[in-house]
Amino acid sequence: MIIEILTIFPEIFDSSIKFGLLEKALAAGIVQIHATDIRDFATDQHRTVDDTPFGGGAGMVMKVEPLDRALKHLKKKYAPLNPKIILTSASGIKFDQKKAEHLSREELLIIICGRYKGIDERILSLHAIEEISLGDFVLSGGEYAALAIGEAVVRLLPGYMGKQSAAVDDSFTWGILGFPVYTQPQDYHGLKVPEVLVSGHHERIRIFRRSMALKKTLKVRPELMRHENLTDEDKKLLSDLEQSEGSGP
Repeated sequence: MIIEILTIFPEIFDSSIKFGLLEKALAAGIVQIHATDIRDFATDQHRTVDDTPFGGGAGMVMKVEPLDRALKHLKKKYAPLNPKIILTSASGIKFDQKKAEHLSREELLIIICGRYKGIDERILSLHAIEEISLGDFVLSGGEYAALAIGEAVVRLLPGYMGKQSAAVDDSFTWGILGFPVYTQPQDYHGLKVPEVLVSGHHERIRIFRRSMALKKTLKVRPELMRHENLTDEDKKLLSDLEQSEGSGP
């Protein structure tokens, strides 16, 4: 996969991608990540990429011309690959694990980092662009959103992690939150690891983890349950949880 990031602060990415598994994935050729400065596509002496908004109001708007030139340059550079172009935007659709899985199947991903009050709307008419948001909050710019999206996507690529099953057990991969995890020591100040997890009984462990994931989702993110296609086993586990919670001490 190739990820091209269009930004006015490419230096943010110079250091951010040089750590951990992402650094190893870059070295192994699993992914290429490049940060391109949008200012390089401005034509004036001051490399201007923003201007005041028509209609008045506070803030600045990113100009359409430099960004249009940048996108045309990248499309020509990587032809005949067909890029998937996304724009980090507070008004975009909410990013989630399913979207990350979908994007991980792309060969070329171009991420535009929004800035200021936004980008001139006409860029959406010139190129096929999908607006994506991390959530219902506002950042000063889209650089850190681009980093989050990029890592969520890249970690799903084959070879990124030692065991691909590590990604399969992630939160949201099941459509609900992940199950609680434990490691050594088995007993810490009287707080013990659940007995089933040290039993060696794989089927009991699987059921316990699913049950705990359902329980946590109901408590913390109950809205996710509306989107989950519950199996008969899930329904039974939920019923058992309700009876257990309702029985009291």
